[in-house]
Amino acid sequence: MATRVSCAKRILVTGGAGFLGSHLCERLLADGHEVLCVDNCFTGRRHNISHLLGQPLFEFLRHDITFPLYIEVDEIYNLACPASPIHYQFDPVQTTKTSVHGAINMLGLAKRVRAKIMQASTSEVYGDPEVHPQPESYWGRVNPIGPRACYDEGKRCAETLFFDYHRQHNLRIKVARIFNTYGPRMHPNDGRVVSNFIVQALRGEDLTVYGDGSQTRSFCYVDDMIDGFLRLMATPDDVTGPVNLGNPTECSMLELAEMILRLTGSRSRIVHRPLPENDPRQRRPDISLAGQVLDWRPTVCLEDGLKRTIAYFRDLLAGP
Repeated sequence: MATRVSCAKRILVTGGAGFLGSHLCERLLADGHEVLCVDNCFTGRRHNISHLLGQPLFEFLRHDITFPLYIEVDEIYNLACPASPIHYQFDPVQTTKTSVHGAINMLGLAKRVRAKIMQASTSEVYGDPEVHPQPESYWGRVNPIGPRACYDEGKRCAETLFFDYHRQHNLRIKVARIFNTYGPRMHPNDGRVVSNFIVQALRGEDLTVYGDGSQTRSFCYVDDMIDGFLRLMATPDDVTGPVNLGNPTECSMLELAEMILRLTGSRSRIVHRPLPENDPRQRRPDISLAGQVLDWRPTVCLEDGLKRTIAYFRDLLAGP
């Protein structure tokens, strides 16, 4: 439950109209902070923050962070970047620019105003891992010239920039490596497996499983992820990360499809398609570090989180 803080801050959330960003804005406002939400609305949606627009401590600015931003803030959460393959592969050069140029601009802003800044990195920095589960010490196995590289390598370069600014300018940084997250306000056409399966099931369409469905992911409910963000930002300055944030409970794609069919009551069939290029075979975070430095671990089980997400998509697909 949100609690009001004794020292309110002015906080910038880039990508604030997106799935994670909108939940973060909501939580920061509930905690009594002033929030500036910045988004170019390529994948973020104004609808996600429409309920916040009338609040006196909330401001929305349509802006692309590949261009500089001149404002005064106390903290920055840098979440701006398309995060699903269907979106980040649409314009891969722009995706890389958002991760790299965007990071440079936000780090420059943080340096100028002496703000603390958190980078929303990703489990994709581990690529198709040879180490399982993945600890922060693992350097990854990424194809630098593949179709996913615009996102994977862009995020890896952003991490490099964060740590170089920390070493060179003593900037206060936090780096969170986000594993698969789901929940209300996911984009219905983002190509992610949870939203794909739910939308297909509710529409009575075939559920598309790539490969034989044995590849695994670990799914973290959005409320748990946002709690991880806030705990990381609140750590002492010597805690920089990177810190894995995700649910360590592993699930195969076939198991997920079957669970969603059961929870929706859908009579859809499961069909198989070829596995996409460079699609990781398995993904599960080692969250030992998050437990140690943040006293954090997920609390929402997959079935409960899926029920809440299914309810959101039922209302969304039903329309006005």
